[in-house]
Amino acid sequence: MKTIWKLCAVSGVIVLLASLSGCVAVVAGAAGAGTVAWVQGRLDATLDANFDRAESAANRAVAQLQFAKISEEKDALTATLTVRTAEDKKVVIKIVRVGAAASQAQIRVGIFGDQTLSLTILEKIRANL
Repeated sequence: MKTIWKLCAVSGVIVLLASLSGCVAVVAGAAGAGTVAWVQGRLDATLDANFDRAESAANRAVAQLQFAKISEEKDALTATLTVRTAEDKKVVIKIVRVGAAASQAQIRVGIFGDQTLSLTILEKIRANL
């Protein structure tokens, strides 16, 4: 009987530690279709759009949200937008080419992340696709 309790206690601790680590938490059904995951303070999402459309949608979302663009870097595989909100929060939006008809958006707000604001940005990007 003691062995069962020890096993349950160890299992509970492992589950608790895994949930607190922030490694990966899937945000089910958030912001429309596609894969969305919260990974160590960053929102990762698959976009059903080619790289150029996704990058343009991210730029339109930044303009519509009235963020101040600090910098923009782009090559054939990635585009990185660094912006600031009205509250002076730094936001980095990275669009990565995944395939001919798919891209990945990576959104980080500040150092530790802001899941609510990240999802708002993602919804705005998807609305512009």
